[in-house]
Amino acid sequence: MEVMNHSTEEVMEVCLLAGKIMLQSGAETYRVEDTMMRMAAAFGIRQSHSYVTPTGIIFSAEGTGPTRTKLTRISERSTDLKKVTMVNSISRSISSFEIDLLEAKHLLKEVDLQNLTFPFSVQVAAAAIASGCFLIMFNGTWNDFLPSMIAGGCGFLGLVYFHRFLPIKFFSEFLASFIIGLLSALFVKLGVGQELDKIIIGSVMPLVPGLLITNAVRDLMAGHLVSGLSKGAEAFLTAFAIGSGIAVVLSFL
Repeated sequence: MEVMNHSTEEVMEVCLLAGKIMLQSGAETYRVEDTMMRMAAAFGIRQSHSYVTPTGIIFSAEGTGPTRTKLTRISERSTDLKKVTMVNSISRSISSFEIDLLEAKHLLKEVDLQNLTFPFSVQVAAAAIASGCFLIMFNGTWNDFLPSMIAGGCGFLGLVYFHRFLPIKFFSEFLASFIIGLLSALFVKLGVGQELDKIIIGSVMPLVPGLLITNAVRDLMAGHLVSGLSKGAEAFLTAFAIGSGIAVVLSFL
């Protein structure tokens, strides 16, 4: 009986680790729940239940002994779809009985410890280039391409640094959009830029919570009302912070 209980504990630990990695990396709620239950079934636990919210995972397994339940807290969330893909690949290997429990645990811990994000300088450069490209996409002129790049890159740079010193997303996003609005207005006043609205729109696009909005809609369509509404509220707060920062700058013009 003790061996079976220990085995159930190990299975739950592996499933929760997989769910935690996926949820922290930007996966949808229903994908996390489905992956965890499929992994548990492959390891011999036919009756398992998972309840996933953006801030925590509750997972229970019914073995030969009493039903066991564990909770994992999610405090930080980002976007790393590479990790989601890697966990999905490990889950498929488990379902096809290609790897055992210990090997799956080892692989998942490796994925959890890996830092797959691009270097910070590359992220800033990508945000700057994306800002200029969004400007052109919104029918802006090539004369505003460079101002939009600079404003978007500085805004993203400010977002990251402000979040390190003030770990509240609303204020870091507000200050980042404030920087973007200030720089955009400065470029137009100096004659370097021409269309203020197009420069601002292109520059704030790297801050827009696109993945959050997409996941909120997909969760709502899948019937996960709590997760869908909470992600939608988070996306609304982000959009409100971006708009507030720009509005403060425009109010002084």
